[in-house]
Amino acid sequence: MIKTPFTRRSKRFKKFLGLIHTDVCEPMTICVIGGYTYFITFTNYHSRYSYVCLMKHNSESFERFKEFINEFDK
Repeated sequence: MIKTPFTRRSKRFKKFLGLIHTDVCEPMTICVIGGYTYFITFTNYHSRYSYVCLMKHNSESFERFKEFINEFDK
């Protein structure tokens, strides 16, 4: 089979925080220093900037999201 080339470029968002992809890791079987068992990632599609936060509980997700947004308000 012959593979055809990609002719369509991926859409790049114009606003800096226009689209953010986030993912929460399931509880890890091992605990890292500090007792963290979860982590959450944020990826900004405009700049491709990625941000990783460690969490002790899954319920901390919204607080970590607010920290991510506040990084750019400075």
